[in-house]
Amino acid sequence: MTLLIRNVRILGGEKEFTGFSDVFVNGDTISAIGSFPGKKADVVLDGQGAYLTPGFIDADSASDHYLTLFEGREQEDFLLQGVTTIIGGMCGASLAPLAYGTLESVQKWGDSSRINVNWHTVGEFLASLDAHPLAVNFGTLAGHATIRRALIGEDLRDLTKNEMNVFARMVEESMVQGAFGLSTGLSYVHARETPALELSFLADVVARFHGVYATHLRNEGKGIAASVDETIRISEERRVKTLISHFMPLRGAEEEYQEALRRIESLPDGVPLRFDAHPFPDSLLPIYTFLPEWARNGGVKVMRANIEDEWLASKIRRDMPMPDADHFIIIDAPKNEVFAGKSLTEIAAIYELGDPRDALIKLMTATNLKCSVLYRNIDDTLVSRAIKSEKSIIASNAPSWGRRGGRAASQRFRPQRITSTFTTFLGRAASGLMPLDAAVRKITSEPAALFGLKGRGTIREGAIADLACFRVDGTSNEPAEVLFTVVNGVVAESGGAFGGSFPGKILRHTV
Repeated sequence: MTLLIRNVRILGGEKEFTGFSDVFVNGDTISAIGSFPGKKADVVLDGQGAYLTPGFIDADSASDHYLTLFEGREQEDFLLQGVTTIIGGMCGASLAPLAYGTLESVQKWGDSSRINVNWHTVGEFLASLDAHPLAVNFGTLAGHATIRRALIGEDLRDLTKNEMNVFARMVEESMVQGAFGLSTGLSYVHARETPALELSFLADVVARFHGVYATHLRNEGKGIAASVDETIRISEERRVKTLISHFMPLRGAEEEYQEALRRIESLPDGVPLRFDAHPFPDSLLPIYTFLPEWARNGGVKVMRANIEDEWLASKIRRDMPMPDADHFIIIDAPKNEVFAGKSLTEIAAIYELGDPRDALIKLMTATNLKCSVLYRNIDDTLVSRAIKSEKSIIASNAPSWGRRGGRAASQRFRPQRITSTFTTFLGRAASGLMPLDAAVRKITSEPAALFGLKGRGTIREGAIADLACFRVDGTSNEPAEVLFTVVNGVVAESGGAFGGSFPGKILRHTV
């Protein structure tokens, strides 16, 4: 199969291209770049003078957490933004390795009972995806909480020396089989008290296999500076490539966030630490994170028992911060799809409750704590500082729900985090936030280098033909418009229409 893309302005190449170019693709590889007025191909696309860049790489996606890798293999929400590669297994939760073939670590996001799990190891998981490919490329990290719970169940304690050694072997095996590294979710229940010694020990394993240590910080609001210092120490001591997941300025901790950001930006080039961010003022959160910290003291079953206990429920209500009900939007509630798209204010009205805290507890009970929320808790004035930092890359931390397949209720409410993280970022960049070529690098070559995605993230002869073609106004903050997306040389989306094939490859880390 050959593809000819005519009349484009190339950004993100290994060299600078001036004027308009044509790009010829043979199979999954860029074969030639130049001017080819008489050349023929199986498929010809007119770029209409728009930008052609490497396909965008979402370094922190969540389609695995929400299990839409299986329900919506098209991953259209990514294709429509020009995204050709997504990385999963973030925040300590991955779909492999599994000791017992169950998915406890993702139950806070999705209904794992819907999935027929026929794998245990990372190698078996990736092989199962090979048999049912996606329309985008996919790679994964191994999740710290996933492995820890496999070792000790729901216990919240330090690991023994023997357990640490077993843990290290599981990380090694996962990376040999293709995992790109290890992720932690240190603010979640099963990892919150993980000692720094354990993290450092495992990060050393990741470093020896040239992988990535990705961490959801222990504290994202108050205490964020200390959490960043902890992460910096691990990165420096173990010389491990490090990614801080969704490092965003939460309201109430703006000054401490800015200090933490200064510490990151002052690191010497030899410390391989980056963070990912997105251009929106909302966080995507499991509903249980709104419980007081003392009530997040076990797995979902324990937390559910806490809110169903009459005496504890009253104490939870008393200790629960008052939520901003109008900016608390339910985006996903498995088996309770009627709630999707509703605000907490609307939930309070449905149940005739005057206090948002009562409505929140009612919602937790009704959904069995299996509910995800879009919550406006980020200082929007500092978002621009984060996304233009030289240490940041852009990531959605969101799933694709697509427009076909999956749960119909989820399709009714499609927040910008899901539909336009990358196009919104490009629109803001082109409107004066930063040079467009620098913005493109944040979503192409820089994440490709971080994860070692050879042949991707650049435009040159011999590179993999993952490509995005877009136009952007530059005089407003309007999102960029993607004309077409090419994955491994195949037109996966064009003019807002899915191409009908699944050309994505399941990517594996190689040492």
